[in-house]
Amino acid sequence: MRKDVRILLVGEPKVGKTSLIMSLVSEEFPDEVPLRAEEITIPADVTPERVPTHIVDYSEAEQSDEQLYQEISKANVICIVYSVNNKKSIEKVSLVSAVPLILVGNKSDLVEHSSMETILPIMNQYQDIETCVECSAKNLKNISELFYYAQKAVLHPTGPLYCPEEKELKPSCIKALTRIFKISDLDNDGTLNDSELNFFQRTCFNTPLAPQALEDVKNVVRRNMMDGVKDNGLTLKGFLFLHTLFIQRGRHETTWTVLRRFGYDDDLELTQEYLFPLIKIPPDCTTELNHNAYLFLQSVFDKHDKDRDCALSPEEVKDLFKVFPYMPWGPDVNNTVCTNEQGWLTYQGYLSQWTLTTYLDVQRSLEYLGYLGYSIIYEQESQAAAITVTRNKRIDLQKKQTQRSVFRCNVLGARSSGKSGFLQAFLGRNLQRQRRIREEHKSFYAISTTYVYGQEKYLLLHEVMPDIDFLTETDLACDVVCLVYDVNNPRSFEYCAKVYKQYFIDSKTPCVVIAAKSDLHEVRQHHSLSPHDFCRKHKLHPPQPFTCSTNEAPSKDIYTRLTTMAMYPHMAQADLKNSTFWLRASVGATVFAVLGFAMYRALLKQR
Repeated sequence: MRKDVRILLVGEPKVGKTSLIMSLVSEEFPDEVPLRAEEITIPADVTPERVPTHIVDYSEAEQSDEQLYQEISKANVICIVYSVNNKKSIEKVSLVSAVPLILVGNKSDLVEHSSMETILPIMNQYQDIETCVECSAKNLKNISELFYYAQKAVLHPTGPLYCPEEKELKPSCIKALTRIFKISDLDNDGTLNDSELNFFQRTCFNTPLAPQALEDVKNVVRRNMMDGVKDNGLTLKGFLFLHTLFIQRGRHETTWTVLRRFGYDDDLELTQEYLFPLIKIPPDCTTELNHNAYLFLQSVFDKHDKDRDCALSPEEVKDLFKVFPYMPWGPDVNNTVCTNEQGWLTYQGYLSQWTLTTYLDVQRSLEYLGYLGYSIIYEQESQAAAITVTRNKRIDLQKKQTQRSVFRCNVLGARSSGKSGFLQAFLGRNLQRQRRIREEHKSFYAISTTYVYGQEKYLLLHEVMPDIDFLTETDLACDVVCLVYDVNNPRSFEYCAKVYKQYFIDSKTPCVVIAAKSDLHEVRQHHSLSPHDFCRKHKLHPPQPFTCSTNEAPSKDIYTRLTTMAMYPHMAQADLKNSTFWLRASVGATVFAVLGFAMYRALLKQR
């Protein structure tokens, strides 16, 4: 909504511009009329739209053309005044403007006929003309209405919404209203039932509709079109028809109220304030989705999982993102999170991708939640209400506990050491499934859930490019480090040793060495110390054997260990090596994973 309205009155001399302003202010026709009225400011609390309104008079006798152009550039609506009893003043109406125009036929008290017949051809020729008002400054006819329409032309313009020549909504308006319909269609059945219509009504106008009023609205649609109502619910066609009807009857403000409630500006684009609400993230803090955000995203998943198979097919994903101006997820997403055997996003994979986006790029996450209408559906001030900013990591270390749910593990190693395989194995893919991945769809991230002490946590793996001399702060900033080497390549461990000594030897970040491809023959590494001796010397875990060349999905034990180390970096290596500690940490992980999935399926059945 604009902060103020600036109305400029222009026209030929003696048409009554100044008289109109003075009659509005004094509520009587002035005995003496100056050449030009001073600028009038009407406070917000006395205007129908609660917006400050400035009324500016222009006098050709007192002002130059340059001053006129300056006033035009500042105005957001121009009233072109003519005298209804002077045909020449009508013919001289000038219509070059980038803002809405109101044609004002003054001195209607001097004639018995209307000037509309003369004006209509002009209105049909120029789309910027919002309306024409005939009035009389002398007998105060339509004076208040004139300035109300001028104010309305600024706050609720017709131009972006409707094409009068075609008598239909403009494509950009249809696109915006279609998104609003899809967001409001909470069960995704293609119609707005009474409950959804009432929620929409409360959201936009702060008041529900009585049952009879709802029925009256649907009856209006039924009388005018065949497929506007289906199964007693309002279809998209019916929804668009109602807004066309509002506009045709001069109730533009109804449609604009809806558009602005759903985040649109005067150009029918979602505002930056709506998509990117302010959120402060102090240094060394991370961003996560909170409980309400996950509930909302679960409802969005459920809404589009039409076949109830707990996975989103490519068609279902496409349907979910129809409220976006672009497709936000590419083919690499399927190699970043868990999918089913068909390669479709599972429920867990879907939530994992949202978690990843929020952790890596919270602004992007806010934008996506905005497209989905989070703040509207959950009646929050903005999408920022969906985000938890974690406390500083140093405080976690001091208190020896954390409330965080997402932990980052950076995976480093020489080329072909098995890093990508390590990431894909976390998503349950053995070597056979990994070979189906196309190189151009490769992802350098993998994220999924693990369970530590029965608590569900997200572990985010990031494969770092193996350029030892150019590791950035992002490459180094994490909760735990994986140093991966190929047991079958004698030059592979050298890289791990160099990276550790150069970047992590004095770091408090826990490090784990992974002996990848452990199903192959282990060869002697070309390093002064063997991997085992190196780990012993630097008080690290012994190298953890790992392979994804298995018939079943690879074991997830190592990922539980990594998550535990990320959660408890303060613990001594001796404690972490203790098998009882690991048993306690991972106990119930499989049970909790199966239980969580079973509970989701049970919820689906109830629906």
